[in-house]
Amino acid sequence: MNEVIILVLIGLLTGVMSGLFGIGGGIIVIPALVLVFGMTQHQAQGTSTAFMLLPVGLLAFLNYYKAGHINIKYAAIIAVAFFVGAFFGSKLAINISEVNLKRIFAIVMILVSVKLFFSK
Repeated sequence: MNEVIILVLIGLLTGVMSGLFGIGGGIIVIPALVLVFGMTQHQAQGTSTAFMLLPVGLLAFLNYYKAGHINIKYAAIIAVAFFVGAFFGSKLAINISEVNLKRIFAIVMILVSVKLFFSK
């Protein structure tokens, strides 16, 4: 159950960030799956691709799937939460000035980059 709650939170955060900044899989989901769930980089990228299957890349999904690098359960949970989160993120974004939105985006990118750089 705890696992599902964390996956829903990842999906919601990713959806909000997508709606707010137009980012998601590469910036939020992949690091979260590696750092929180201990997935390999391949598994995280495959699972991220799976939850964005139709809009991003059916062919990339198939390659990751054939190689055994996709967790279907995680991808499905994140996809549903991502859908909801994107709605709320976009609602937030339209009420933030362009300058502040750029600054928030930059801070998020720096924080994620520093965390990934110093993790094993």
